Amino acid sequence: MPTTNRNKKQQGRDTAVQGTNDSSVVSKVSAAAQGYFQDAFLQHFVCKVARRSPLINRGYYVRWRAVDHCVRRFLQVTENCSRRQILSLGAGFDSLYFRLHAEGVLDRAMVFEMDFPDVAQRKAALISANITLRGKLDSYLSSVTGPVYMCSGQYLLLGVDIREESQVKEALDGTGLDWAAPTLLLSEVVLTYMETQWSDAVIGWAAKLLPQSLFVMYEQINPNDPFGQVMQAHFMKLNSTLHALRQYPDTAAQRHRFLDKGWEQCVCLDMNNFYLGLIPEEERRRVECLEPFDEYEEWHQKCTHYFILTASRGSLTTQALLTPPPVSPILPISLSRSPVTLSVRTIPGEVCVEGLGMASSCVGPGQVLLTGGSSRGGRSTAAIVLLQGQAGWRCAHVEPSVEWGVRLHHTVTSLPGGGAVVYGGRSSPLNPIRSLLRVTIDSCGPRDCLGSEEQDTVNLCVKEMACTGDSPQPRWRHTATRLSHRGKDFLFVFGGRNESQAVQGDSYFLCLHQQHWTEIPVEGTAPEARLSHSACSYQGGVVVFGGLGRGGVPLGDTAVLRPTDRGFHWARLEVQPPPIPRYSHSAHVIGERMVVVGGVWLHSEGVPGVAVIDLTTGSSVEFTLDTTSVPWPLMLHSFCAELTDPEEPVLLLIGGGGNCFSFGTHLNPQPVTVDLRPVLG
Repeated sequence: MPTTNRNKKQQGRDTAVQGTNDSSVVSKVSAAAQGYFQDAFLQHFVCKVARRSPLINRGYYVRWRAVDHCVRRFLQVTENCSRRQILSLGAGFDSLYFRLHAEGVLDRAMVFEMDFPDVAQRKAALISANITLRGKLDSYLSSVTGPVYMCSGQYLLLGVDIREESQVKEALDGTGLDWAAPTLLLSEVVLTYMETQWSDAVIGWAAKLLPQSLFVMYEQINPNDPFGQVMQAHFMKLNSTLHALRQYPDTAAQRHRFLDKGWEQCVCLDMNNFYLGLIPEEERRRVECLEPFDEYEEWHQKCTHYFILTASRGSLTTQALLTPPPVSPILPISLSRSPVTLSVRTIPGEVCVEGLGMASSCVGPGQVLLTGGSSRGGRSTAAIVLLQGQAGWRCAHVEPSVEWGVRLHHTVTSLPGGGAVVYGGRSSPLNPIRSLLRVTIDSCGPRDCLGSEEQDTVNLCVKEMACTGDSPQPRWRHTATRLSHRGKDFLFVFGGRNESQAVQGDSYFLCLHQQHWTEIPVEGTAPEARLSHSACSYQGGVVVFGGLGRGGVPLGDTAVLRPTDRGFHWARLEVQPPPIPRYSHSAHVIGERMVVVGGVWLHSEGVPGVAVIDLTTGSSVEFTLDTTSVPWPLMLHSFCAELTDPEEPVLLLIGGGGNCFSFGTHLNPQPVTVDLRPVLG
């Protein structure tokens, strides 16, 4: 390719990267405006304040908090030094200098910011035109030379391409940077946009030129799982490829990268570990109450795909390294995967069903009822019935007799003799649904009418249940499981959350025949409070697995509610090896084995596949899902799963996906199947 064309392509990529600065500062302003952190200066770098979603606000909070944590630790460690420096690489419209100056913590400190000349010029113009920003600049330094766009006694803004070592050294020499003084280098989602040889060179020259320094970097990791694939596609669409991910895909690779480039020590944490381990619980509680929030899956995945890193040169700055908590909030796991993989297949036909937060129930052989949820078209008030025929699955036309209303994260529990009960859910995190609905399918004639290829209309009869007794507090992300007590069928409701964001650990029994909330004696120690867990009917009782606990960490325990002469008794099932902790998964009991599929965990080693737990022996085996035949990133959280034929152990997985932070929404467009015969026989 001619040099001119190469240069034009590079200029185009550089311009696209500069555009990420504009989006980032707007998101930071939004988070600050909602009280996630205090920064009175960011707003002066945007033309218009735009409110972002709670998920994006939290994401930018943890980013801001991680960088702020490292900066303050550096300033604390170097407070007795005669001179210390902060060198921000690719600073964009960051307000760090103005915030620290206003707090009076920059004594004997100098802040140098470097970015593309166009960005530096725009920032300098904004500072010059704003009296608040301009007022934080003290005496002008007349002796500096080079590409300086703004300067004062403690602040210099340079327009330099940081990929060019000689230009960087010449520019910093001209500003009087002291190469021997303790220096903090800050790179906040900057180096990854460069080709890897250039970003490696920056890390290398920084270690070579600054013998007493701390490098702080915040970037993306884990490119190969479904969330990572969506993340990469987003930045590629913006012409801002995340180059470093290919060679340095995880925290271990990033740590070795810095050690190989001349740094003496390095600590790297993903943002789940930082948030849960280094932010005090009181501060986490404050943040989690700022806005209505119900995007746990997306939040944890976002944190799994970003890291904060500190690397040091010299004995003094080693004291400023990140200090992992003595006890990790995320328990280590020892994966024991079977060599057997389970194939995931798309279903024949053109059944397109997408959505998250739906609920499903198998209401007959080859008949699956789907209700509620949210998709690209918004929150659904309709029901869907999938029918299985000789040619495969198809969607039937549904004619409900009443309006369903909006429901997300509710339950649909099949009833003996047909039909189902719809319970709980929410329309928004501030509006839980209180009503219970009984759904029946009006038969159209012969027993197999719904399964015939000609039948495309299903009539649903939906009636609200008027229940007596002390009803549960309205909730969602709970479970509602059918069990038996003294010859009667009950709906057993356990866990979930409510509009105050409180995770629930209580349980209730609804007598389905009398429609009465009934007190039944329950002995033993109940499982801890949780949401988005699973609960399956088992031997007249219930087996509960996983979920998200009150501490914001996925659980991996198994508890069995067993019937007794008086009522029921909770017992913990010790499972070895321990299965992967997870939530937002599905589970099914087949014989004496519980099959757990998908979900969200906080580790970076891929995503959960299938765990098979033997409920008799307490043994477990993890299996990997082979998704190579699925032509899209398969996200297995907030999805539905049904075992449609007890004689054929094949799971039908429907829906799932989520709002992938600021990278766009990804929803699985079609149902898929998982053949369990290789593990169940």
